[in-house]
Amino acid sequence: MQKILIAIFMVTLFSCRSEEKKEADSKTAAAESKATTLPFTATYSSSWEKGEAKNAEAVLALWKAWDDGNLLTSRKMFADSLRIYFKNGSEMDGSTDSVLKSAQMYRGTFATIKTSVAWWAPLKSTDKNENWVFICGTETSTDRQGKVDSVGLQESWRFNKDGKVDLVYQFGKALTAPAMPK
Repeated sequence: MQKILIAIFMVTLFSCRSEEKKEADSKTAAAESKATTLPFTATYSSSWEKGEAKNAEAVLALWKAWDDGNLLTSRKMFADSLRIYFKNGSEMDGSTDSVLKSAQMYRGTFATIKTSVAWWAPLKSTDKNENWVFICGTETSTDRQGKVDSVGLQESWRFNKDGKVDLVYQFGKALTAPAMPK
């Protein structure tokens, strides 16, 4: 009986210490965030938390469909209307079917496209209640005449309340080999 009482006492003692530590950690984090003075205020959101992994999986599947040359197989991942801002400053906006048809025609101008993904992060803007996936990688394309180009990409994909992509921002920089010193 005495062993049981000692065991109950130890469990109670450790659980109380655990709660005290969690509360102390929470208070420390709150104090640190209040003490930080930032030089800018975010115009969109500065309140983010980890998003849903299934959204990252969807964006990775879309990058793979682009590599494979068949975007139309991914139609179900998009909302009924879609806006895409491309790295070259152009944009597409309209029904997803027409946007994907145009994107598929553009993709058809390339013999191959191969991407590598450096990182991705599914995030949720808590104050906007919006889900996003941010992804960064390199795209190497070969056009129908055999010309090879590489570009570093960073994209931001927004998911609507139904879990469908409705907005994409793409930023890119042409990658060239560094000049050799003479």
